[in-house]
This record gives sequence, structure tokens and C-alpha cells, in this order.
Amino acid sequence: MLKHNLGYPRFGIKRQLKKASEKYWSGKIEQDVLFKVAKELRYEHWKIQENYGLDLIPCNDFSFYDHVLDMSFLLGVIPERYDPLWNASKNNIDLYFAMARGYQKDNLDITAMEMTKWFDTNYHYIVPEFIYNQKFEIFCTKIFDEFTEAKQNLSKEPKPVLIGPISYLLLGKEKESNFNRIDLIKNLIPIYIEILLKLKNAGAKWIQLDEPFLIFDLSEKEKKAFIYAYKEIFKQCGELNILLTTYFECIDHNISLLIDLPFKALHIDLIKSSDKLNIFLKNFKNILSLGIIDGRNIWKNNYTKSIKQIKKSIDVLGDERIMIAPNCSLMHIPFDISIENDIPIEIKENIAFAKQKLEELDDLYQIINGNNNLLEKNKKILKNKSNFIHNKLVKQRVSSIKEEDMHRKNPFNIRKKLQDKNLNLPLFPTTTIGSFPQTLELRQIRSKFKKGLLTREEYNKYIENNIIKVIKCQESIGLDVLVHGEFERNDMVEYFSEYLNGFISTKNGWVQSYGSRYVKPPIIYGDVFRTQNITVNWSKFASSNTNKPMKGMLTGPITMLQWSFVRDDQPRSITAQQIALAIRDEVEALEKAGIKIIQIDEPAIREGLPLNKKDWNNYLSWAIKAFKISSCGVKDETQIHTHMCYSEFNDIIDHIVNMDVDVITIETSRSQMKLLKAFKKFKYPNGIGPGVYDIHSTRIPSREEIFSLIKELRLYLPIENIWINPDCGLKTRKWNETIQSLKNMVEAAKLARISII
Repeated sequence: MLKHNLGYPRFGIKRQLKKASEKYWSGKIEQDVLFKVAKELRYEHWKIQENYGLDLIPCNDFSFYDHVLDMSFLLGVIPERYDPLWNASKNNIDLYFAMARGYQKDNLDITAMEMTKWFDTNYHYIVPEFIYNQKFEIFCTKIFDEFTEAKQNLSKEPKPVLIGPISYLLLGKEKESNFNRIDLIKNLIPIYIEILLKLKNAGAKWIQLDEPFLIFDLSEKEKKAFIYAYKEIFKQCGELNILLTTYFECIDHNISLLIDLPFKALHIDLIKSSDKLNIFLKNFKNILSLGIIDGRNIWKNNYTKSIKQIKKSIDVLGDERIMIAPNCSLMHIPFDISIENDIPIEIKENIAFAKQKLEELDDLYQIINGNNNLLEKNKKILKNKSNFIHNKLVKQRVSSIKEEDMHRKNPFNIRKKLQDKNLNLPLFPTTTIGSFPQTLELRQIRSKFKKGLLTREEYNKYIENNIIKVIKCQESIGLDVLVHGEFERNDMVEYFSEYLNGFISTKNGWVQSYGSRYVKPPIIYGDVFRTQNITVNWSKFASSNTNKPMKGMLTGPITMLQWSFVRDDQPRSITAQQIALAIRDEVEALEKAGIKIIQIDEPAIREGLPLNKKDWNNYLSWAIKAFKISSCGVKDETQIHTHMCYSEFNDIIDHIVNMDVDVITIETSRSQMKLLKAFKKFKYPNGIGPGVYDIHSTRIPSREEIFSLIKELRLYLPIENIWINPDCGLKTRKWNETIQSLKNMVEAAKLARISII
């Protein structure tokens, strides 16, 4: 029985890659320093995996920014707009980063590639762009260099990891309308074969090809492309051991595609589909890789359950035809729980981060080989977990939720008249999504306060000064609805979790969201409830320093749920309702304090959709219910906003309408307004602010560029319902970029008021 891993976190336990990348982008270090940091991280992570006895250790799972972008770079899928940069410099890493982040210097102004969510995770990938008759080539040597590097440093077998050809094409988008990207398979496969043969000649024995799209119902054309692709691969690369990996859902409906193809091994996700194991034991003829360790959540593995699955598989297939692994890459969880010293031991002993997941894998191997002490220890830990997670009052409050708790008093058309009179805003009102740039100084002040090096009074005074500055800044720019900047907040989810019972935060539990952006998802270990105001005092202070409307800023229940590691002992819908009631209390407290506009952000509501469409209605039913519980306790005069970003809305637009918010702000700029197609077919009745510029790029949009987008908006939406805003929060941007971009946005809105009415 072989032990292996599908992928490991990339950026270092102290976020070394983030720090090095950002220094490189700002010109503070040279390329060789960045590459040295990356090499040290790869070595460190390989050695950790080797020390836990893995037989196959992944390589090429490291990335400077995103593994899908890495595939585009490997295959030479570089959009034409980057040609001037490519021709101006042979420095490929700069071209690579420009594709991810955009480029605006040296008289060049090049937009970044589109970014969207990786399946139902909070990771974002860079979307490949395909043109008709797209050509492919081996453009960079990263995969070969890292395999050679791994082979030189490991005593165990390095296993190169690539996204499979079908999933790579389906992850992308056609940039022209006269073809289907899956038709590019015949152009693509010769290059895949060339890559595989180069790896084989370099000494690779195993290759991991990730085909996560097998979890979906593929079209007949996609199925034919899959069969063609792998028949060609096996025809020319038959001596390689190909491990086909799938994850996030079961692929039982596509097993017929695999039966006649000579994959050496097939990896299946048993966290999501433990009840489907028999199907694969009966049908798959070669090695079966069991994904039995949860790479998406941080709770300790139930060894009894996993051992039962392993033994059953060995009984049917034999020990030599079984592999064990996490169900997916460990990039979705933090590095190491052992360095968290402030988590109560009864909670901590139930948690496993990436390093502990490898230890669990080794434990299971040892138990299979007779070490029953490890099994008994695991049983004892899991039994103790139930002693500290329940609260009767919270459970009673959830069970007492009534239908009227989930509805506003009157429909939007009535509420809008009251709100228009109350707020007196112009046509095309301008606002931001909430956060403003968080400088190094601000982060240092927050760190000093947490370490006890500043008093509460000193810290509060610093935050107050920043709020006053950002209010004056917004007033001078001419924004219509202001925000307080969120300077007191480390993260939109983590901040709230620190004030809610049933949550616990970590100090070093970082997870990559995109590029150099990392988050620390809090852990929901028990019943959730609120015992104090969270945002009210800061919102009141901000409102008292301006005559303009000030938004209260909250994070919604589904985003709190989706961007946390969630307890696994009750339905997620119940946990969502507990969070919703806590947020509802905060919303009502803000209204009572005189805040007239309250934004409840839900960027993760689309992300939470189950991958299997048959489960969508059930999820959307309880998710929308939770949001409405949080938002519907206010008067009609109080305007409720929500924000969603980097989501495809076309399939769920009717459910979004059911949220019944007064204003929704969404991302549209990075996809060149294509998301608005949903609103052309479906007449969205409420207020809406499609983001008019991309905050994830360093480039500054011109007034004319934003004005042209506003003109396009009126083709899809009633002008009286349109708001003008960036597509997301401004936390990660620099101040000079932020101010100039917002000035251009406000000027574009003013121009629109004159010329579009």
C-alpha cells in the first residue's frame, strides 16, 4: 500500500513567498532573491513530506501565483495583449506576473487576465484565454526544473503534478465566439505528450494528472475529447505510471470513461463520496487511490471509519493495488497546528492542519500494519470533542425562527421611495465596497496592540485618526456614500469571529486566496452567538464626522460560514442560522445607533453552491434563508446593501433576487462586463452596482474608460437603479492608486449624470 499526497501549501509557514513576491514587485529585491526563497520553500516542504514516509511526493505543485496560470505559461497560452511586454523583455517572471496582476508602466497599460473561484473553494485562479485555433508550445521549463530539483533532494519518488488536458481547457474561456474551447484538444494533446515524454526522459516514473472536471456531467463532445486525449497519451507514453486524480465530488457517473483506459491508478474523493466506494472496487481494474484524509477541513480524521474503508478495499483489490492520500491538495488548509499556542487543548487536539494530515496518513498506515494504540488514542480524542460545543439557548433560538423574521415589511418599490427621500442621493450614486488601504504602519500598530505594547486608548485614538482622514479623503474626492475604511479589521471574517462565541482564531493559520493574498479562516467549533456590539461604536464615530451617509459594514452569515473551517457534527444550514441571528442582532444595533445604510457582504454565497447541480436548490434555500434572517429585522427606511465578487450569477439570478436587498454590488470589470448578460435576460428589479474597475490590478482606469462602462450599464439596467463603485474592497491597494482611481470614477459618474439622462 503506497502513501502519497496531491499537493502541499506553497507559501511558507511564515508567508515567506508572499513577502518575497511583494518585495520583488515593489523593486526592493532582485529576481535571484525571489527564486532563492522559492527554492528554499520547495526543499522544506518536500522534506516534511519525506519525513512522514510518503512513497510519492508531489512536485510542480509549487506556484509563484497560481497553478492554472502556471499551466497557461507552460503551454504558451499568452494573450496577444502581452506581446509588447514579451517583446520588450525576456524576463519571463515579469510577463507571468503581468498576466496575473496587469501592467501599467513604460508607456504600457495592459489589463490582467480574469480571475475566478476554483470550484467551490475560496481559492481564485487565473482563467486561461483561448482564441480560435489556439496554438500551444512548451513555453517555460518550470516543471522540468522542479522535477530535477526534487530528484536531487529526495530519497523518495518525486511525482510531477499537472492539470489534465480536459480540465485545463474547461477551466478557460473562449475570447472569440466562433468555436468551442474543447475543440482545441487536438492542438493541445501533442504538447502534453511532449511534456510527459520529457519528464519520462528526465527519470519520472509517476505523473499526476488532475482532472477535477470529471465530477461534472460532461457533454458528449467533452466525453469524446477525454477518450481521444488519453488514448493518444497512452499510445505514446505507455511506460509512464499515470495517476488520474479527481476531487471535491464523486465521479461514479463518469466511470465508464475510465474503464477501458490503462491508467495505472485512479484517485477518488472518499470524503465527499464514501458511500460510492463499492462502485470503484467493482469496476476499476488497476490501482485505486483512496482520498480518505480531508484536505478541505481541519478536523481530526476518524480513524475507525478510514480503517474500515482501507480494509474493505484491500479485501477486494489486495494491498498492492491500494494507495492512500488526502482527498485533494492540502493547499486549502494551514501548515501546522502545533505552533498555535493560544488554542485550548480540548479544541486543539481535535484539529489537523497540513502537517498533521500527513501524520494521520502515516498513522493509518501503521494501524493497518498492527499499531492499535494509535487507533485507541484517536477514539478517545473524538469522544471528548462533544463536551464543549453545545449551547441550549442558541439551539432554542434557532428552532424559534418564524417566517416573518425572513421578510421586510414592504417590497422594494415602496422601500425605495422612502429611502430616496431619507438619503437624497443623486443619479448614479458613488460609493466603495468598504475597506481602504491597510498600510504596513497600520498592521504594525494592530500587532503592537494585540501584543499589549499599546493601550486601548492609544490604539483607539490611532484608528479614530485614520477614520477621520479617510472621511476627509472621500469627501474631497466627491463620493456620495462613505465608509469608515475598516482600519480596525484584520480580515472581513476573522474580525467578526473574534467577537462571536463558538468561533476561535489562529495566529498562523494562513491559507492562500489568490496570488500573495492570504487569509486566516477562523474555526467554528461550537454553537455561535453574540454577546456584545461589534461595529456600532466605530460606525457611530465615523457617522458623527460627516454629513454624508455612512455605511455600516458587516460580513454575512454565508460568507462567515464559507470562509471558516466549519464544525462537522451538525448540518451547515443550522450553523448558518446561528451566525445569521448573531449578525441580525448587530444589524438592529446599527440601525438603532442611527446608521441608515448597512452593507452585509456575501461574496461567498455563489461559491458555496454544491458542485452537483441536483443539490443547488436545497443549498440556495437555506443560504438565502440565513441571509434574510440577518437582514430583515430593519425598518423600510434603512437601506440594506450586499456585495458579491468573482461569481457567475447567470444560473442563480432568481435566487439573488429572493435575497431582497435594496442594493447589490458585484464584480464585472475584470470579465469586461460579461456578467451583465445575466441581467439582460433577467430584469433585476432592485438597486445594483456593477463594479466599474478592477481593484486586484495595480493599473489606474481612466475617467473615459469608466464612463464607457457606465454607458454600457444602461443597456442592461434601469438608470435609476445603478450605483457606481469599484468591484471589491480597496484593502490591498496602495493609496495613490486608490485616490486617483476613485477620482476618475467619481468624475465619470458626474459626466454620466450630465450626458446620459
